Amino acid sequence: MTANPFDDETPFVRPEWDDEGAGGEGSKDGWRGPSGDPNDRQFGDVIEPIDPEAADETDAVLVGEPYDGAVIGRRGARYAPTAIRHSLAGVKTAHLRRGDPSDQSGVRIGDLGDIRVLERDGLDSDGVDDVSDDDDGDDDYSGQDVASVQKHVKRIARRVHDLETLPVFIGGDNSLTYGNVAPLLESGDDRVGVVNLDAHLDCREVRESPTSGTPYRQLLSDGLDTYVAVGARHFETSSAYVDYVEDRGGTIVPANAFGAGLEAVVDAVRSAVADVDTLYVSVDCDVLDAAAAPGVSAPTPGGLTTRELFGFVGSIAADGRLAGLEVVECSPPRDEGNRTVDAAARTISHALWGYLEENR
Repeated sequence: MTANPFDDETPFVRPEWDDEGAGGEGSKDGWRGPSGDPNDRQFGDVIEPIDPEAADETDAVLVGEPYDGAVIGRRGARYAPTAIRHSLAGVKTAHLRRGDPSDQSGVRIGDLGDIRVLERDGLDSDGVDDVSDDDDGDDDYSGQDVASVQKHVKRIARRVHDLETLPVFIGGDNSLTYGNVAPLLESGDDRVGVVNLDAHLDCREVRESPTSGTPYRQLLSDGLDTYVAVGARHFETSSAYVDYVEDRGGTIVPANAFGAGLEAVVDAVRSAVADVDTLYVSVDCDVLDAAAAPGVSAPTPGGLTTRELFGFVGSIAADGRLAGLEVVECSPPRDEGNRTVDAAARTISHALWGYLEENR
C-alpha cells in the first residue's frame, strides 16, 4: 500500500447504498452479490470499496462522477453512478464461452467512490421528484460553473491515471469527458486516441460555457490526436460538426455500419486508431436505440442494439493500449424498467471482461 496519491486527504466520498438495493445490510458499502445461489459469482462479490492508497493493488477501479449540470436536454445523469453500481452488483462475472477472468488468482476490482464536490446534499434519493421536464439546470453545484467542474475533474483524473490500474469513470454527463481525458494529453510524447460511442459528435463550439456537447472540440483543441465517433446517427447532427471532425482527420462510423457485422466495425475502428499509443473509450448511453435505452438525455431511434454495444466494447477493451473507460449520460429518473441502467452496468461488465482476459 502506497501513500495517498491525491492532494486532497479525502478526494472521494462513499456513495450511499440503501438496504433495498443490491447490497443491503452487511454489505461492503453495497458491494455484495444479491443472489442466494452459492454457485453464482457476481460483480458485487468481486468489487470492493478501496481507499486511494490501495488503488495500485487493483486491476481496475470505479470512479463515480454524479454531475449533470452541463446537460443539453433532459437531466438526471447525476443519479447514474449509484444506480449503475446497484445493477452491476447483480451481474454475473462469467462469460458463457470463455469462463470468468475475475476468478483468476489475484484479480481485484476496486471502487474509489464518487469524486467529492460533484455530489450534492439534500437531494431526494430516487431523484424522480427532483427532476422535471422543465429543469433549467440552475441547481447549485457548490457554486461552480461547468468550466470549474471540468477543471476539478481533470485534477482528480490526473491522479487516477497515474495509478497502476484501469480507471472506469461512471458519469454523469458528457462534459466530464474533457476532464477525464485531458490528463492523458499532458505527456506530449504519446499519441492519444478516443473512441466515442455516441449518437452525436459532441463537437459544438464553446460559447458562454462548456456543455455536454463540447468535450471533443475542447480535447481536439488541446491536442487530441485521433477521434473516432462510433454509432453516430444520420439526421442527428449538423453538417458543420461533421466537417469539423473530418477536417481534423477524425473518423465517423455511423450506426448503420453495424449492418455489415460487428467484426467489420471493430476492424474499421482498429484501423482508425492504429497509430495511437494510448486509447480511451467513452460510451454515451444514447448510442443505443431509444427502445433499448429510454433513460438518456437525448433518446433517438436508429441506434445500436445492446448486443452490438456489448460486443464492440468487449472487443475494443481488449486493446493493450487502453488507458481508461467511461459510461455517461444515463439518466435513471428517465428510465423505464431499469433498461438503460442495466445496459450501462452490463457495458462495464463486458469491458472489464475484455480487458481482464487480454491484459492479465
